Amino acid sequence: MPTDMKTAALNCREAADAVAALSSSAKRDLLVAMAERIEASVPMILDANALDMRLAEQRGIGSAMLDRLRLDAERIAGIAHGLRTVASLPDPVGQVTRSDTRPNGILVEKVRVPLGVVAMIYEARPNVTVDAAALCLKAGNGVILRGGSEAIHSNRALAGLLQQSLVEAGVPAAALTLIDDLRRETMVELLQLNDIVDLAIPRGGEGLIRFVAEHARVPVIKHYKGVCHLYVDRDADLEHALALLIDGKVSRPSACNALETLLVHADVAETFLAAAGAALSSHQVEMRGCARTRQILDRIAPASDEDFAVEYLDLVIAIRVVDDCDAAIAHIRRHGSDHTEVIVTQDKQAADAFVAALRSAVVMVNASSRFSDGGELGLGAEIGISTTRLHAYGPMGIEALTIERYVLHGSGQVRHALPQVQSGDG
Repeated sequence: MPTDMKTAALNCREAADAVAALSSSAKRDLLVAMAERIEASVPMILDANALDMRLAEQRGIGSAMLDRLRLDAERIAGIAHGLRTVASLPDPVGQVTRSDTRPNGILVEKVRVPLGVVAMIYEARPNVTVDAAALCLKAGNGVILRGGSEAIHSNRALAGLLQQSLVEAGVPAAALTLIDDLRRETMVELLQLNDIVDLAIPRGGEGLIRFVAEHARVPVIKHYKGVCHLYVDRDADLEHALALLIDGKVSRPSACNALETLLVHADVAETFLAAAGAALSSHQVEMRGCARTRQILDRIAPASDEDFAVEYLDLVIAIRVVDDCDAAIAHIRRHGSDHTEVIVTQDKQAADAFVAALRSAVVMVNASSRFSDGGELGLGAEIGISTTRLHAYGPMGIEALTIERYVLHGSGQVRHALPQVQSGDG
C-alpha cells in the first residue's frame, strides 16, 4: 500500500470504478471465490490470529475484546458462509425504487447506485475485515479498512486473501485497501479526505467512535454503545422471559446486541427475579440491582444510576423493578443508546405502546436481543449497526451501502419555452 494516505485513497477510488462496472454475476462469482480461498487457508489464518491473541494477552487486553479478536475453525467457517450469503443476495445496484410519470410525460425514477469509497474503521474483530469487504464490493463500492493494532496480523492475512481473488477477477487490489499505518495521525488524515472518501463507518468502543466523529470531514454513520434492555411486562410468559434473558445476556456477552439491563414489572418481580437470579448466578453473571430488586435478591450489589447507562460487554447486568410499561419506557429513554430494546408480554396493547414510544434502531416483541444482527435479519452480514438517524438506521447491509439518485426519461420536454424572436423585414 502506498505510504501516502491520499494516494492510497485515490487508488481505491479509481479501483472502485472497476467494482461498479462489474455485473451482478461477476460480483457473485468474486465473493464465492473469496469464500473458497478463505476455506483453503484456515491454518494460515489461525496462525496469524494466534500471534494477535498472544500479543493481546501480553498487553493485558480485556476478556470482551479477546473474545472479539479470537478466531477458530468454526468462526472462519462462519466468515466464509457470510461471504456466500452476501454473494447470493439480490444486487441492489440498478434497482428502481420509484417510478412515476409526470403530467408532462417525463418518467421519473429513483435508482440505487454505489456510494463510491467507504472507510471502515474498527477494533478487534477480524471478521469485520471480510464482512465489510463483502458488503462494500457487492454494493459496487471500494473499501478502505483501518482495523485495530490488536488484530493487524489477522487482518493482513484475511485482506491479502481477498485481494488475491480481486486480482484474479481483473479488479485492482486497491479496491480493498487495508491501512497498515495505525497511527492516529493517519486515521485523521483519512477522515479529512472529503473529496475522495464518501462515507466513514466507525465500529468499536465509544472512544473510537467519538474520535472519528470529532475529527471527520467526511460523512460518518456512528455505531455507539449497545445498552440493550429487556423489559418483562406484567402479562409476560415468564418461562419465555427467562429464556430470552439468558440468551441475551449469556450466549455472547461481548456482542453489542447482548443485554445490559433487565427491567421487571413490579407485579411479577418477586416471582420472576427469584428464577432469574438463580439462572444468572448459575452462569456466573454479576448482578447489580436497584433498591426494590435487592429486597428480592438481597445478596447482589447495589446499582448506581451510572450502572444503568453502561455497556458492560461482560457477564454483568443491571436490574430495575418498574411500576408499569410507561416506567420501563421512561427508563430506556433516559439510559438507552438507541440500539435494541425487547419487551416480553402477551398484552398486544402494551407491546404496541412499547414499540411506538421508543425510537431505538431495533425494537422486539418476545424475541431475543441477539437477533439484532444483519445476518439474522436476512442482510447476509452487516457492516455495523447504525444508531445515527440518517439514510441507514439499525443493522446495515448492502442496500445501506448504496444511495438513490433520480433518473429522468423525457422526449424533449422543456420547463420554460422561450418567446419566439420576430425577425424584421430588412
